[in-house]
Amino acid sequence: MKKPTAKKRQELKREQKSALATPTDLKPSATKDIAGAMNAILADVFALYFKTKNFHWHVSGPHFRDYHLLLDEQADQIYAIADPIAERIRKVGGSTIRSVGHISRLQRVLDNDAEYVEPLDMLAELREDNKMLAARLREVHDVCDEHRDIATASLLEVWIDEAERRTWFLFEASRRGDKTGH
Repeated sequence: MKKPTAKKRQELKREQKSALATPTDLKPSATKDIAGAMNAILADVFALYFKTKNFHWHVSGPHFRDYHLLLDEQADQIYAIADPIAERIRKVGGSTIRSVGHISRLQRVLDNDAEYVEPLDMLAELREDNKMLAARLREVHDVCDEHRDIATASLLEVWIDEAERRTWFLFEASRRGDKTGH
């Protein structure tokens, strides 16, 4: 069996790349900038989803039921935006994350592999992660504005609001009560 020539290998690569080339009116620089920024968000979303599920599975204590349900609800909400993010990246002509390794190279949300984390520390850590996600979503919104990508920007606005809501709920759930329990 003959090895393909350098020219043949280049032709195969070009064909493979063109197979995923989504038509868009965005300039190549816009596709590159938006896809890059959104892939980093997608990696953060997956990292935050797994961290939230980790804490959901390992929470304990007198507020177990409330925290367990809160974290499950929040994990579901976070996971629900992963597919729309990836599809938006493809719609603008980019390619998305392909593996757990790819996620780990792009994520900015720190993992927490501790054997035990106090419930209020879990909530505080997730609160900060969600607050950071909202800030990063705003940064990507700026990139979209720069390239006049209104569709991605409008999705980001909803996700910013959701991240702010999660931040608020985590803040309120982690407040220490007074002697009366309030």
